[in-house]
Amino acid sequence: MNAVVLYDTAYGNTRTVAESIASALGLGASAVPVDGFDPATLCPGDLLVVGSPINGWKPTARIAESLANLARRGLNGVHAAAFDTRVKLFIHGDAAKKMTKSLAEAGATIVSGPMAFYVKGSEGPLLEGEVERAASWAADLAASLQGHA
Repeated sequence: MNAVVLYDTAYGNTRTVAESIASALGLGASAVPVDGFDPATLCPGDLLVVGSPINGWKPTARIAESLANLARRGLNGVHAAAFDTRVKLFIHGDAAKKMTKSLAEAGATIVSGPMAFYVKGSEGPLLEGEVERAASWAADLAASLQGHA
């Protein structure tokens, strides 16, 4: 099984979360920036985790475009989850929920609900404990794959 943590980042916070997730997943996981992603590397049984900062209440345009390309290709048999980085406000949008919906519509098996990681201000840094929380979420993702294998 291949595990890819696909991400886009504006200030490096989403990259930091993606790298923490990939490291904690093990499984030979890699954090891959959206502009370096080759969808042909995904096979049934693989795990795809997609992350984006919230940009105008939704994922970045580059992540949205990548998800649209994946939808045309199809993700049948691929396990998937999504996360976003955001400011901790009452109203903030939900990029992770939108990405999760796109992954499901493309045929992926969703192995976790959308996850949010929080930054201080619009540029960050990540709030204290968020990198560790990302690693914990990744451990939960890996454990959930045992039930989908």
